[in-house]
Amino acid sequence: MKRFVLLVNAFLLLFAIAGEAQVPKGSYDPVALVGATAHTITDGPIENCTLILRDGKIEAIGSNIQVPADVRVIDCKGLHVYPGFIDSGTRLGLTEIGSEPRTVDYNEVGDVVPQMRALTAVNPNSALIPVTRVNGVTTVLAAPQGGMFSGTAALINLHGYTPDQMFAGFEGVVLTFPSTSRSGANDKRKPEEISKAASKAMKKLNEVWQKAVEYNKLDSALGDTKPDYYPELIALQPVIQGKMPLIVEVHDAGDILRALEWVREKEISKVIFAGVSEGWRVADKIAAAGIPVIAGKVLALQGRAYDRYDRAYANAGIMRKAGVTVALRTNEAYNVRNLPYNAGIAAAFGLGKEEALRAITIVPAQIFGVADRMGSLEAGKDATLFVCDGDPLEPATNIKYLFIRGWDIPLVSRQTLLYDEFLHREPGLQKP
Repeated sequence: MKRFVLLVNAFLLLFAIAGEAQVPKGSYDPVALVGATAHTITDGPIENCTLILRDGKIEAIGSNIQVPADVRVIDCKGLHVYPGFIDSGTRLGLTEIGSEPRTVDYNEVGDVVPQMRALTAVNPNSALIPVTRVNGVTTVLAAPQGGMFSGTAALINLHGYTPDQMFAGFEGVVLTFPSTSRSGANDKRKPEEISKAASKAMKKLNEVWQKAVEYNKLDSALGDTKPDYYPELIALQPVIQGKMPLIVEVHDAGDILRALEWVREKEISKVIFAGVSEGWRVADKIAAAGIPVIAGKVLALQGRAYDRYDRAYANAGIMRKAGVTVALRTNEAYNVRNLPYNAGIAAAFGLGKEEALRAITIVPAQIFGVADRMGSLEAGKDATLFVCDGDPLEPATNIKYLFIRGWDIPLVSRQTLLYDEFLHREPGLQKP
């Protein structure tokens, strides 16, 4: 049955796109976006703004910019320009069809596999990428999941023929911190079983970390004579040495406090917390530690049955008000396009619109160390942005133009093609 469904889906897609490529190629010529309201994120809005895009960069931005004669002009009067949105945690590019294991590449075999780089597994031809970027999401963190050290996440732009072309300049090792809570509604373990499993996992984590520290000391002491090859320990060296962040996936309040203590005890200098579903319970502690947070997903149920219904919605706002640096993620593969609506819900439940926009633009760029190139509209930064006809956090808003590193990307995906095909069916239904 599964094979039959896949064949039917493939036939429908081929029928819808007969005679043309699924996604047309983008263009790279110089462009002037004229007359829009530019939402710079870092320096307020600019009315009647002109942006000159050339050689992949924003060459100029302002209300009194002379348009060069050699650029293509796009009239954006009445429209709005925003920097491309950044989703700080996804499986995009690492999976295609959840029910087909051969297309799932985010969960490697093994519990300690930090050497598995998401960047090498990203599929640039994923049909999910065009579906995502037509909603203004231009950059995502592709993150492995599964084991304790599940791999190394990579920040990628959603355009390119190879993973290296898509690479946006950040990688971080992912650690799933041992949990002392039930894994879900179907987890029927007794409390003592959960406690025993958590203690065992914590012991293993400490053992792996200690080996990585000792390997670092041995590597430094031997100089040119390298120690035995242990790929998992080698992959942890940049974290030990403070050259690469450790992304700690942790959710419940008690586990967050334990993770804060563990990080302090191990003297890890670069840390990012991800998930943090109950960050609102211990927001002051996270703020005091100065650890940035990737929160989400926002469109979720409350973690405990007796909690208020809106705890997932309000979580980011509560942490931000406590002084925590907060970015947002969808933690999705198929619905990464919903990032703006996650941000919209967070805005409505305490985060505020301005902070919500920052949480999917400049804040993740700062957390990932790429704010010199993306996250806001500034001269000299990458021309990664989009033009829309309204508030991008509202579902009714349409994206009119989208650029990634200066490439004018056609707003076409398998979904738009299928929609167009079946909206105007020819010859349509025939009488018997």
